[in-house]
Amino acid sequence: MPTAIAVTGSDLALPAADRTTPAAVVLPAPHLQPLDEALTQTAAVLEHHGHLVVLYSDACPAEHVRRLHTLRGLLESDRIALVKVDLPPLGLAVLARQLRELSRSALSPGVLACAARLLAHYVHAGALLATVGGLDRVEVDLRAHMTSWLPGVQFAVLAAPAPHLIRVERHSTEAALPAPSYATELMLARGHFHGDWVGSVLAPAWQVRGAHEVPLPAESAHWWGTKKLVEFAAAIPDPALLHRLVSSVRREDCGWCGLELLGDRCAFCGTPGRGGEHVAAGGRAVTGGPAGARGAPAALPPGGGEPPVGGPPAAAPAPRPGTAPGPLPAAPSPASPASPASPASAPPDAVAPGETPPAARPFGAPGVPEGFGPPCVTGFPAAPAPLPPDAPPTGPPYPGAHPGGAPLPGPLPGGPFAGQPPTGPPPAGPPYALGLSPVAPPGVPGGVPRPQQPRPAPIEVPHP
Repeated sequence: MPTAIAVTGSDLALPAADRTTPAAVVLPAPHLQPLDEALTQTAAVLEHHGHLVVLYSDACPAEHVRRLHTLRGLLESDRIALVKVDLPPLGLAVLARQLRELSRSALSPGVLACAARLLAHYVHAGALLATVGGLDRVEVDLRAHMTSWLPGVQFAVLAAPAPHLIRVERHSTEAALPAPSYATELMLARGHFHGDWVGSVLAPAWQVRGAHEVPLPAESAHWWGTKKLVEFAAAIPDPALLHRLVSSVRREDCGWCGLELLGDRCAFCGTPGRGGEHVAAGGRAVTGGPAGARGAPAALPPGGGEPPVGGPPAAAPAPRPGTAPGPLPAAPSPASPASPASPASAPPDAVAPGETPPAARPFGAPGVPEGFGPPCVTGFPAAPAPLPPDAPPTGPPYPGAHPGGAPLPGPLPGGPFAGQPPTGPPPAGPPYALGLSPVAPPGVPGGVPRPQQPRPAPIEVPHP
């Protein structure tokens, strides 16, 4: 059986163009049908057709939308697709009839449900309004709002596929609304407004194949913000052309429910489509993500090409401070002769056959020079070997050091002795002569007087 197409009102179920088009399923509002009857009806439709696609607009009442989600939740069925369409009510009714005509073909339920968003872009829906004061779904400027207060003013508004608003003169014979570039059929529904601009001006300008008048849907007054309107919708009437349009779109399988889908999201379970893929010249899907996500990427052509996904291999991280950067090069040892098989250009860290690597030699093992300990594992250089007693001095002596002490290799980096060492004691100034403290507290120049404590008088103790 074909997939069932449902709407939220009987005024949205347009009459079929022929006898082979299936009828639409109507899911009434909560105040028109109890919940148990709605459950029984929906369960029977699922058992008979297998899948159900429900179309509703943003003008549908909130309690009616909750009823649709309640039915789907109580039946615990993922074979019900709730599709919200951004079209006026009459445009939604035209779209529902197109899906009913496509349900007779071999399109799968997932493709048929996703085709609602695709075919909505080919529906030109609008209205002729007497006022735009309550219109909030199409952008209206302040000048149009002020003009709508004048008597006898008419506005032509196109809501889909792109919003457009113009002011219609009373005796105008030109339709300034953008016309579709393909053959269409016009549907119009009159409210409390008797303007004939749609049938006499718009239909000839758009070169429609025919114009048919239907009753105005109940949701139209809420969608357009007024009851004084004439709503119209032009769409493709040929089912064969619609089928070729839908079949030309690339399909893929849903990763959750397994149904086919068009676009970026499944209409039944809401799972997003596979991202990061594109179709190659031969129709094969090529993954653009990392290897292993959805199969290995295609091999690069011989002779170069783009780098593989993920970029070049990362360089080795630099050693952290305080850690050993690696084994130290082996020190040259006169006891270990060079092997004749080793080339003359061997690296300095090469190890002769039979010799222990530097990092594994114990302290004092052969091959380690006398006076050196094991390799440094803290990142600091090892201590140098003690110099012989008769070695000449290598730097200026530390000021105040013992004359016989070992001199330092050079001036200390930083501190009071950085650069040129002082040649003598600090100059004695008045603070030292007056007994002031050489260290001055913050904010007091020159220091503070140092208090003089009187010395105690000696006490004579008589000896026995």
